[in-house]
Amino acid sequence: MKYLYSLPICALLLLSFQGNTQSDDQITSTPTTTSNWKLKSIFGANGTQSSFVNWNAGGRNNISVLGYINASANYKKNHFSWDNDLGLALGGLQYIGANSGDAGLQKTDDKIDIASKAGYEFKEHWYYSFVGGFKTQILDGFQFPNDSVRVSTFLAPGYVNIGLGIEYKPSDNFTLFISPLASKMTFVRDETLANAGSFGVTGATYDATNGDIITAGKMFRGEFGAYLKSRYTKDIAKNINMIAKLELFSNYLDRPENIDVNGDLLFTFKVNSWFQASLNWTMIYDHDINIVDAKGNVGPRTQFKSVLGVGVSYTMKN
Repeated sequence: MKYLYSLPICALLLLSFQGNTQSDDQITSTPTTTSNWKLKSIFGANGTQSSFVNWNAGGRNNISVLGYINASANYKKNHFSWDNDLGLALGGLQYIGANSGDAGLQKTDDKIDIASKAGYEFKEHWYYSFVGGFKTQILDGFQFPNDSVRVSTFLAPGYVNIGLGIEYKPSDNFTLFISPLASKMTFVRDETLANAGSFGVTGATYDATNGDIITAGKMFRGEFGAYLKSRYTKDIAKNINMIAKLELFSNYLDRPENIDVNGDLLFTFKVNSWFQASLNWTMIYDHDINIVDAKGNVGPRTQFKSVLGVGVSYTMKN
């Protein structure tokens, strides 16, 4: 994780070479040509630093950094549309100073999220669409405070979703895609995690006498079912934007009543063209993922994550 802090630095260096790119606050003239592409990229970095001297209430000196990139490339011509989205995020927390102990660098966010959707408009606001998506992480993940046992890594897990269905898109602010023919593929490209049966794959079988592995764990799990994906964005006040996303998947072949849920809610509070604050909530439920709670119980759990950030961001778009 020694490259953690390079992400926001690289993003800012990239901006220095974009002298001719216009920000949201710049006034642009009417273009002489019309492009079928709409391009947008947001580069951002949030950070906090806390230090304590003779602080009676207690505390540990720390510094945290979160870098992110959100980009989209959308094409529209006649009845055909093609939408592409990329989301990258990497952040961590490091305790510093004499009271830092042996605590290592802890991840606070880590994601690669790629989505693509191609559609043909057969009726106003209605599209035949094909959707694909890929999600994974960048660095190893550990179950702190025990940082010697890896619980996740790049492509462990990795998720691929594809679906063929119908999309309702009354405006650029709202889309609803429903697919009765969809597939969810889970990759666990790590032998140790695959043998443990992590993330729903079939684990290894062991010899009861000596504990040797008889059959190695599977590194792939395929599911077939129904898929729903929705996105809604709205400017709820001046300089305050909301983006809500929801994904649902039901496996026809194994307990279809256990619906996988992936929800995301993001509020962005813009101060000016450079500074902004953000508040992000994420909820995940997957019945195939076992989680150990504080009491040591193992089983599927609803996962929650919230991130509050204040920092710099820059937007480029055509």
